[in-house]
Amino acid sequence: MLLRMSTLFLRTLREDPADAEVPSHKLLVRAGYVRRVAPGIYSWLPLGKIVLENITRVVREEMNRIGAQEVLFPALLPRDYYEATGRWTEYGDTLFRLKDRKGADYLLGPTHEEMFTDMVKGEYSSYKDYPVTLYQIQTKYRDEARPRAGILRGREFVMKDSYSFDLDDDGLKHSYETHREAYIRIFDRLGIDYRIVFAMSGAMGGSASEEFLAPCATGEDTFVACHNCGYAANAEAVVTPAPPAVTTGHPALEVLDTPDTPTIESLVNYVNEHHGLRITAADTLKNVVVKVRTPGSDKAETLIIGVPGDREVDFKRLEAAVSPGVPEIFEAEDFVRHPGLVRGYIGPQVLKSLGIRYLVDPRVVDGSAWVTGANEPGKHAAHVVAGRDFEADGTIEAADVRAGDSCPRCGHPLSIDRGIEIGHIFQLGRKYADAAGLDALGPDGKPIRITMGSYGVGVSRAVAVLAEQRHDELGLVWPREVAPADVHIVGTGKENQIDVATQLAEELESRGLRVLVDDRAGVSPGVKFKDSELLGLPTVLIVGRGLAQGVVELRDRVTGTKEEIPLAEALDRVLAACQA
Repeated sequence: MLLRMSTLFLRTLREDPADAEVPSHKLLVRAGYVRRVAPGIYSWLPLGKIVLENITRVVREEMNRIGAQEVLFPALLPRDYYEATGRWTEYGDTLFRLKDRKGADYLLGPTHEEMFTDMVKGEYSSYKDYPVTLYQIQTKYRDEARPRAGILRGREFVMKDSYSFDLDDDGLKHSYETHREAYIRIFDRLGIDYRIVFAMSGAMGGSASEEFLAPCATGEDTFVACHNCGYAANAEAVVTPAPPAVTTGHPALEVLDTPDTPTIESLVNYVNEHHGLRITAADTLKNVVVKVRTPGSDKAETLIIGVPGDREVDFKRLEAAVSPGVPEIFEAEDFVRHPGLVRGYIGPQVLKSLGIRYLVDPRVVDGSAWVTGANEPGKHAAHVVAGRDFEADGTIEAADVRAGDSCPRCGHPLSIDRGIEIGHIFQLGRKYADAAGLDALGPDGKPIRITMGSYGVGVSRAVAVLAEQRHDELGLVWPREVAPADVHIVGTGKENQIDVATQLAEELESRGLRVLVDDRAGVSPGVKFKDSELLGLPTVLIVGRGLAQGVVELRDRVTGTKEEIPLAEALDRVLAACQA
């Protein structure tokens, strides 16, 4: 493949786009790989399309390697399939919904579990047909409330989704591990730095779930890691170790006057100074009121969450914990409708009598004593003991996770980092098979309910992830596996330099390399060098002033090294560099 910049549909930009916040967005637009059409919607220009196709090729090769078979579903889907599994309402505003001219409901597919399940049900009936794994690489649609970061979080994106169908749980575990190994090979080949972390299944359902996260300062996902035992988890999936239950006696509950204590800090200072206590924020019990709305319902449940006062409720963890419900802020008018809740002074002592569900952080164990609201204006209560003075309806993982928190596996301190989700694997189990009635006739003539796995890779997102991880102050730095070409040959200006650059490009292309040659006449060497750095191909060959002395310059974009080499050796040296 030979690409000539004199005819290539490409325009590079010297300034960052005004709406760009993260490096990948800035560089992919400036280098002419993508262009914005609307919020969260992008067009792919020729070089960007090549990178996207190279990533697609790697994903397809590794999926085929494990025996998965490729299919393709429509993006426009009827409502019925998603109604059967409840996800027509569960997905809420995330779905792009539309009606045809006859008034029938359709959606643009965000994911295709229902379709895969229905396809297998229509084609297979015997236990002899299984196991089978199907996959597709296709555009998905999700109506993101806040599309941002270019192609990292868009409304339209390319995804590989695959689904395994097995007769039993052992088969599902095997399919899951096979996909896990395939994903490791995919991301290793793509040159992405990644971590495998425990995750929540969310609206997908199912049991075991892991994410492949690319560590990145601009990532929207927070994950924890233990450097002692190797535990790693998405923040939403972190399990809080519960302290041992307290068995020693506590004083009776005592109501305290606490005027002008609107914050935990002011409360702690006041009771320590005026009531002789010796507490910290961690000894207080903060009670956060939210509404949880079931998608498709006009009614919302009032829910109160109790967390230690030195913690905040992390809304992403809360969303994962109450999914498919959607948590909402409890507004001032909601308090008016619930006069039993004294704003700023809520305590758990009365919640059962009010009929309000109360869930607590796992640290709030029976026998633990707290300073919390007394359900009266200007008053708090001390020595409020869990299990004695109040009973929770259960626990919830909703408090924020911090560096230094204990590892749930070994107890050592956890570190925290940010990352971008690039892959997610689920053991779905029988949720979708149950909804569709997907059975196989067993050897004894009895039906066997099929069990499923679901496995996704963000194909277009991987382009942005690589741009985030593989760039410097000059521009992009593509790994060879995904770069739009193996080598960028730059003829710097004079006619003979461009001629020699073109001859070298044609010869290297005939030897099997993918070549981009800058054969533009009338463009200054400085502009060509900047474009070369911005475009980010791994090997660069400069045909410039040294040509008069029979030398050219070989650059390694990854390491930044430069070397003058004899023109006569240029072909072999470039071939060796590209095959290393």
